[in-house]
Amino acid sequence: MKRLLERVTQPPIFVRNATAGVALLVLLAACMLVPGRFTSDLAIHRDGTFSFRYAGEIVLMPLALPQSAGAGGAAGLSREDTEERFVEETCTTPAGDTRACSASELAEQKARWSASRSKAKAGKQAEDARTRQMMAAMMGGLDPNDPRAAQEFAARLARQQGWTSVVSKGNGRFDVVYEVSGRLDHDFSFPVIERLPMVVPFVTLVRRKDGSVRIDAPAFTPSASNPQLQGLAAATAAKDTPVMLDGQFTLRTDGQVLANNTDEGPQSDPAGGQRLTWKVDGRTGAAPTALVRLAN
Repeated sequence: MKRLLERVTQPPIFVRNATAGVALLVLLAACMLVPGRFTSDLAIHRDGTFSFRYAGEIVLMPLALPQSAGAGGAAGLSREDTEERFVEETCTTPAGDTRACSASELAEQKARWSASRSKAKAGKQAEDARTRQMMAAMMGGLDPNDPRAAQEFAARLARQQGWTSVVSKGNGRFDVVYEVSGRLDHDFSFPVIERLPMVVPFVTLVRRKDGSVRIDAPAFTPSASNPQLQGLAAATAAKDTPVMLDGQFTLRTDGQVLANNTDEGPQSDPAGGQRLTWKVDGRTGAAPTALVRLAN
Protein backbone atom coordinates (compact mmCIF):
# COMPACT_ATOMS: atom_id res chain seq x y z
CA MET A 1 0.00 0.00 0.00
CA LYS A 2 2.88 2.37 0.80
CA ARG A 3 4.31 1.88 -2.70
CA LEU A 4 0.91 2.58 -4.22
CA LEU A 5 0.48 5.78 -2.21
CA GLU A 6 3.94 6.96 -3.30
CA ARG A 7 3.00 6.41 -6.93
CA VAL A 8 -0.27 8.31 -6.50
CA THR A 9 1.15 11.29 -4.58
CA GLN A 10 4.50 11.63 -6.38
CA PRO A 11 4.28 13.77 -9.56
CA PRO A 12 5.33 11.85 -12.70
CA ILE A 13 8.97 12.34 -13.64
CA PHE A 14 7.87 13.95 -16.89
CA VAL A 15 5.85 16.55 -14.96
CA ARG A 16 8.70 17.26 -12.52
CA ASN A 17 11.16 17.75 -15.40
CA ALA A 18 8.74 20.07 -17.23
CA THR A 19 8.37 22.17 -14.08
CA ALA A 20 12.16 22.34 -13.74
CA GLY A 21 12.38 23.51 -17.35
CA VAL A 22 10.04 26.42 -16.66
CA ALA A 23 12.01 27.35 -13.54
CA LEU A 24 15.24 27.31 -15.55
CA LEU A 25 13.62 29.56 -18.15
CA VAL A 26 12.83 32.10 -15.43
CA LEU A 27 16.46 32.03 -14.25
CA LEU A 28 17.77 32.44 -17.79
CA ALA A 29 15.52 35.46 -18.28
CA ALA A 30 17.46 37.18 -15.47
CA CYS A 31 20.90 36.00 -16.65
CA MET A 32 20.64 35.73 -20.42
CA LEU A 33 24.05 37.26 -21.11
CA VAL A 34 26.84 37.47 -18.52
CA PRO A 35 30.50 38.51 -18.42
CA GLY A 36 33.28 35.93 -18.11
CA ARG A 37 36.96 36.90 -18.01
CA PHE A 38 37.41 40.50 -19.11
CA THR A 39 38.95 43.94 -18.76
CA SER A 40 36.80 47.04 -19.13
CA ASP A 41 37.79 50.71 -19.18
CA LEU A 42 35.63 53.80 -18.99
CA ALA A 43 36.84 57.39 -19.29
CA ILE A 44 34.55 60.36 -18.73
CA HIS A 45 35.67 63.97 -18.96
CA ARG A 46 34.48 67.33 -17.70
CA ASP A 47 33.89 68.50 -21.27
CA GLY A 48 31.20 65.80 -21.62
CA THR A 49 33.15 63.35 -23.77
CA PHE A 50 33.56 59.70 -22.86
CA SER A 51 35.06 56.47 -24.14
CA PHE A 52 34.29 52.89 -23.18
CA ARG A 53 35.97 49.57 -23.93
CA TYR A 54 35.13 45.98 -23.02
CA ALA A 55 37.52 43.20 -24.04
CA GLY A 56 37.16 39.56 -23.06
CA GLU A 57 34.45 36.96 -22.66
CA ILE A 58 30.71 37.24 -22.78
CA VAL A 59 28.59 34.14 -22.19
CA LEU A 60 25.16 33.50 -23.70
CA MET A 61 23.82 31.27 -20.93
CA PRO A 62 21.24 29.24 -22.93
CA LEU A 63 24.11 28.03 -25.12
CA ALA A 64 26.44 27.41 -22.17
CA LEU A 65 24.14 24.99 -20.35
CA PRO A 66 24.16 21.26 -21.15
CA GLN A 67 21.44 20.56 -23.70
CA SER A 68 19.62 18.18 -21.36
CA ALA A 69 19.46 20.97 -18.76
CA GLY A 70 18.26 23.58 -21.19
CA ALA A 71 14.63 24.50 -21.58
CA GLY A 72 12.96 22.11 -23.99
CA GLY A 73 16.16 20.22 -24.81
CA ALA A 74 16.09 18.14 -27.95
CA ALA A 75 17.09 15.01 -26.10
CA GLY A 76 13.47 14.61 -24.98
CA LEU A 77 13.97 12.02 -22.23
CA SER A 78 16.45 12.28 -19.40
CA ARG A 79 18.21 9.28 -17.93
CA GLU A 80 15.75 9.43 -15.05
CA ASP A 81 12.85 9.31 -17.50
CA THR A 82 14.14 6.22 -19.28
CA GLU A 83 14.86 4.40 -16.02
CA GLU A 84 11.29 4.76 -14.71
CA ARG A 85 9.87 1.25 -14.45
CA PHE A 86 6.51 -0.32 -13.72
CA VAL A 87 6.02 -1.08 -10.02
CA GLU A 88 3.48 -3.74 -9.17
CA GLU A 89 0.64 -2.56 -6.94
CA THR A 90 -0.32 -4.62 -3.90
CA CYS A 91 -3.25 -6.99 -4.29
CA THR A 92 -5.32 -8.01 -1.25
CA THR A 93 -7.99 -10.49 -0.27
CA PRO A 94 -11.49 -9.31 0.80
CA ALA A 95 -10.21 -9.58 4.36
CA GLY A 96 -7.35 -7.17 3.59
CA ASP A 97 -4.54 -9.69 3.53
CA THR A 98 -1.79 -9.36 0.92
CA ARG A 99 -1.92 -11.89 -1.91
CA ALA A 100 -0.27 -12.50 -5.24
CA CYS A 101 -1.83 -10.57 -8.11
CA SER A 102 -3.42 -12.55 -10.92
CA ALA A 103 -2.23 -12.25 -14.50
CA SER A 104 -5.31 -10.23 -15.45
CA GLU A 105 -4.81 -7.84 -12.52
CA LEU A 106 -1.17 -7.32 -13.45
CA ALA A 107 -2.17 -6.69 -17.05
CA GLU A 108 -4.72 -4.10 -15.92
CA GLN A 109 -2.15 -2.38 -13.69
CA LYS A 110 0.39 -2.26 -16.51
CA ALA A 111 -2.24 -0.84 -18.89
CA ARG A 112 -3.09 1.95 -16.43
CA TRP A 113 0.62 2.65 -15.85
CA SER A 114 1.35 2.74 -19.57
CA ALA A 115 -1.57 5.07 -20.26
CA SER A 116 -0.53 7.40 -17.45
CA ARG A 117 3.08 7.40 -18.68
CA SER A 118 2.04 8.11 -22.27
CA LYS A 119 -0.17 10.99 -21.14
CA ALA A 120 2.63 12.45 -19.02
CA LYS A 121 5.11 12.06 -21.88
CA ALA A 122 2.77 13.83 -24.31
CA GLY A 123 2.30 16.60 -21.77
CA LYS A 124 6.05 17.01 -21.37
CA GLN A 125 6.57 17.13 -25.12
CA ALA A 126 3.90 19.83 -25.41
CA GLU A 127 5.48 21.75 -22.53
CA ASP A 128 8.92 21.42 -24.15
CA ALA A 129 7.53 22.85 -27.38
CA ARG A 130 6.02 25.83 -25.53
CA THR A 131 9.25 26.35 -23.62
CA ARG A 132 11.29 26.29 -26.84
CA GLN A 133 8.97 28.90 -28.31
CA MET A 134 9.36 31.09 -25.22
CA MET A 135 13.12 30.66 -25.29
CA ALA A 136 13.28 31.54 -28.99
CA ALA A 137 11.25 34.68 -28.29
CA MET A 138 13.60 35.66 -25.44
CA MET A 139 16.63 35.04 -27.69
CA GLY A 140 15.33 36.96 -30.67
CA GLY A 141 14.52 33.86 -32.70
CA LEU A 142 17.68 31.88 -31.84
CA ASP A 143 17.17 28.20 -30.99
CA PRO A 144 19.67 27.14 -28.29
CA ASN A 145 19.49 23.56 -29.58
CA ASP A 146 20.52 24.62 -33.09
CA PRO A 147 24.29 24.12 -33.63
CA ARG A 148 24.27 27.23 -35.84
CA ALA A 149 22.93 29.47 -33.03
CA ALA A 150 26.37 30.58 -31.80
CA GLN A 151 27.55 31.69 -35.22
CA GLU A 152 24.26 33.47 -35.88
CA PHE A 153 24.58 35.33 -32.58
CA ALA A 154 28.18 36.25 -33.37
CA ALA A 155 27.10 37.56 -36.76
CA ARG A 156 24.43 39.72 -35.14
CA LEU A 157 26.98 41.31 -32.82
CA ALA A 158 29.55 41.83 -35.57
CA ARG A 159 27.17 43.90 -37.66
CA GLN A 160 26.39 46.29 -34.77
CA GLN A 161 28.38 49.47 -34.32
CA GLY A 162 31.15 49.19 -31.70
CA TRP A 163 31.74 45.43 -31.81
CA THR A 164 35.17 45.38 -33.44
CA SER A 165 35.80 41.67 -32.82
CA VAL A 166 33.46 38.76 -32.09
CA VAL A 167 34.78 35.17 -32.00
CA SER A 168 32.72 32.16 -30.90
CA LYS A 169 34.70 29.84 -28.59
CA GLY A 170 31.92 27.24 -28.30
CA ASN A 171 29.64 26.39 -25.38
CA GLY A 172 28.02 29.82 -25.46
CA ARG A 173 31.30 31.71 -24.94
CA PHE A 174 32.44 34.56 -27.16
CA ASP A 175 35.67 36.54 -27.16
CA VAL A 176 34.73 40.12 -27.97
CA VAL A 177 36.08 43.62 -28.20
CA TYR A 178 33.63 46.50 -27.93
CA GLU A 179 34.74 50.13 -28.22
CA VAL A 180 32.76 53.34 -28.37
CA SER A 181 33.36 57.04 -27.77
CA GLY A 182 31.23 60.15 -27.94
CA ARG A 183 29.54 62.82 -25.88
CA LEU A 184 27.43 62.24 -22.79
CA ASP A 185 24.41 64.08 -24.11
CA HIS A 186 22.38 60.92 -23.45
CA ASP A 187 22.40 57.98 -21.05
CA PHE A 188 24.52 54.97 -22.00
CA SER A 189 24.11 51.23 -21.44
CA PHE A 190 26.29 48.29 -22.46
CA PRO A 191 25.51 45.89 -23.99
CA VAL A 192 22.51 46.72 -26.16
CA ILE A 193 21.90 43.86 -28.57
CA GLU A 194 19.28 43.87 -31.27
CA ARG A 195 16.43 41.38 -30.75
CA LEU A 196 17.82 40.44 -27.31
CA PRO A 197 16.03 42.73 -24.85
CA MET A 198 16.38 40.67 -21.65
CA VAL A 199 19.98 41.47 -20.76
CA VAL A 200 21.22 42.72 -17.38
CA PRO A 201 23.41 45.75 -18.23
CA PHE A 202 27.12 45.30 -17.70
CA VAL A 203 27.69 49.07 -17.39
CA THR A 204 25.29 52.03 -17.32
CA LEU A 205 25.88 55.79 -17.31
CA VAL A 206 22.94 57.91 -16.15
CA ARG A 207 23.12 61.70 -16.31
CA ARG A 208 21.63 63.92 -13.61
CA LYS A 209 20.36 67.46 -13.90
CA ASP A 210 23.05 68.75 -11.52
CA GLY A 211 25.79 67.82 -13.99
CA SER A 212 26.80 64.59 -12.31
CA VAL A 213 26.85 61.10 -13.83
CA ARG A 214 26.05 57.88 -11.98
CA ILE A 215 28.03 54.83 -13.09
CA ASP A 216 26.76 51.33 -12.27
CA ALA A 217 27.99 47.89 -13.33
CA PRO A 218 25.16 45.56 -12.18
CA ALA A 219 26.40 42.48 -14.05
CA PHE A 220 29.90 42.66 -12.53
CA THR A 221 28.90 40.67 -9.45
CA PRO A 222 27.27 37.25 -8.98
CA SER A 223 25.65 38.00 -5.62
CA ALA A 224 24.31 41.55 -5.50
CA SER A 225 22.24 42.31 -8.60
CA ASN A 226 22.61 38.94 -10.29
CA PRO A 227 22.12 36.23 -7.61
CA GLN A 228 20.98 33.54 -10.07
CA LEU A 229 24.35 33.50 -11.85
CA GLN A 230 26.04 31.29 -9.27
CA GLY A 231 23.54 28.45 -9.74
CA LEU A 232 23.63 28.70 -13.52
CA ALA A 233 27.41 28.85 -13.56
CA ALA A 234 27.52 25.62 -11.58
CA ALA A 235 25.20 24.00 -14.11
CA THR A 236 27.68 24.75 -16.91
CA ALA A 237 30.32 22.58 -15.21
CA ALA A 238 28.92 19.60 -17.14
CA LYS A 239 30.44 21.19 -20.26
CA ASP A 240 34.13 21.89 -20.84
CA THR A 241 34.58 24.62 -18.22
CA PRO A 242 32.18 26.45 -15.90
CA VAL A 243 31.34 30.10 -16.41
CA MET A 244 33.77 32.17 -14.33
CA LEU A 245 33.33 35.86 -13.54
CA ASP A 246 36.85 37.29 -13.39
CA GLY A 247 37.64 40.80 -14.50
CA GLN A 248 38.70 44.36 -13.84
CA PHE A 249 36.69 47.52 -14.38
CA THR A 250 38.55 50.86 -14.41
CA LEU A 251 37.05 54.34 -14.42
CA ARG A 252 39.22 57.36 -15.29
CA THR A 253 37.96 60.91 -14.96
CA ASP A 254 39.03 64.53 -14.52
CA GLY A 255 35.71 65.23 -12.84
CA GLN A 256 34.96 65.30 -9.12
CA VAL A 257 34.38 61.84 -7.64
CA LEU A 258 31.46 62.30 -5.25
CA ALA A 259 30.95 58.67 -4.26
CA ASN A 260 32.27 55.20 -5.05
CA ASN A 261 32.51 51.72 -3.52
CA THR A 262 36.08 50.77 -4.39
CA ASP A 263 38.36 49.49 -1.64
CA GLU A 264 41.10 52.09 -2.22
CA GLY A 265 39.07 55.11 -3.33
CA PRO A 266 40.23 57.50 -6.07
CA GLN A 267 43.89 57.15 -7.08
CA SER A 268 45.98 59.57 -9.12
CA ASP A 269 46.13 58.55 -12.77
CA PRO A 270 49.44 58.95 -14.65
CA ALA A 271 47.53 60.41 -17.59
CA GLY A 272 45.94 63.03 -15.34
CA GLY A 273 42.83 63.11 -13.23
CA GLN A 274 41.73 60.23 -11.00
CA ARG A 275 41.28 56.52 -11.39
CA LEU A 276 38.88 54.06 -9.73
CA THR A 277 39.53 50.33 -10.08
CA TRP A 278 37.29 47.39 -9.22
CA LYS A 279 38.50 43.77 -9.28
CA VAL A 280 35.45 41.56 -9.72
CA ASP A 281 35.10 37.79 -9.42
CA GLY A 282 32.86 35.13 -7.90
CA ARG A 283 33.36 36.58 -4.42
CA THR A 284 32.45 40.18 -5.28
CA GLY A 285 29.72 41.26 -2.90
CA ALA A 286 28.58 44.58 -4.39
CA ALA A 287 28.30 45.80 -7.95
CA PRO A 288 30.72 48.63 -8.85
CA THR A 289 29.14 52.06 -8.55
CA ALA A 290 30.34 55.66 -8.59
CA LEU A 291 29.01 59.20 -8.84
CA VAL A 292 31.09 61.78 -10.70
CA ARG A 293 30.36 65.49 -11.10
CA LEU A 294 31.38 66.83 -14.50
CA ALA A 295 29.84 70.31 -14.53
CA ASN A 296 30.05 72.97 -11.82
